[in-house]
Amino acid sequence: MHRLGLIIADHFQMLALSTLTVFEFANLVTESPFYQPEVYSEHGATLPSSSTINVQHTKNQNKSEETQVDTWLVAGVLSPVDEPASPGVIHFLQATARQTRRIAGICTGAFVLAQAGLLEQKRATTHWAHSHSLASRHPTIQLEDDRIFIIDDTIWTSAGMTAGLDMALGMVEKDLGADIARTVAHRLVMNQRRSGGQTQHSEILALAPRSDRLQTALEYARNNLHKTLTVELLADAVHISARQLSRLFRQETGKSPAKAIEGLRLEAARLMIEQSRLSLDAIARESGFRDRRHMREVFIRGYGIPPQSLRAGR
Repeated sequence: MHRLGLIIADHFQMLALSTLTVFEFANLVTESPFYQPEVYSEHGATLPSSSTINVQHTKNQNKSEETQVDTWLVAGVLSPVDEPASPGVIHFLQATARQTRRIAGICTGAFVLAQAGLLEQKRATTHWAHSHSLASRHPTIQLEDDRIFIIDDTIWTSAGMTAGLDMALGMVEKDLGADIARTVAHRLVMNQRRSGGQTQHSEILALAPRSDRLQTALEYARNNLHKTLTVELLADAVHISARQLSRLFRQETGKSPAKAIEGLRLEAARLMIEQSRLSLDAIARESGFRDRRHMREVFIRGYGIPPQSLRAGR
């Protein structure tokens, strides 16, 4: 049995509690109590969240030795600079880091780990809106502010909000394998199980489609980038005319269908370059570019650098 402890403090962000659901569903999928998650605080008190909802009956972190917690998760707060962790929490993390298997900061929980000195010379991430503050206060951190989650030895950190779910799934994959993690994601109706190396930026979110039809068209495109994606093909997929779809693209994204799809291809190619060992020729084919030269032209136009520079900088 793996014991998990989620440490919360006054005004913690409520979404941190949802990470425990990932482990709950891992137990359901494996039909065994593999994980035993519990909520802790400095004094074992009732604590108010950022949304003013109270969490009662938290356990006292200083008595956790009795249960030998395997993994500590540290919840973040909405204003980590204004509400730093207490000396008691910092001292506890410093002491427990030497004997626990892993410690994770959810969202701005990275600030707490940094206060405890656990991120010195470590790769880490946090919510993009707070990355500058973290970097300026703790310059020894190797901050990668565009990552979903990062693992550096026994220290895990995640980006903001829902990225904590992705990090929790990453832990399940490490403990129980990719098939179990994939099944848990499916049970949780997670549209896409994002890897740690994936960027916090999403091209579909940036396009901000409002209508269901355009969202469906973009999802179809993202799942079929290796195909020749004409407006007619996308229109057939969502059961409207090509003219109607082109109008929707212009109205809701300010882009033509071709430009929007080019952005999806660019995002997909960048992720494959960063996360895979595929050749650039193979990546160009998989992401739907005509050839490697075409991908290079779009990369320079979109990112200002050729794709091989991105791979060389890993």
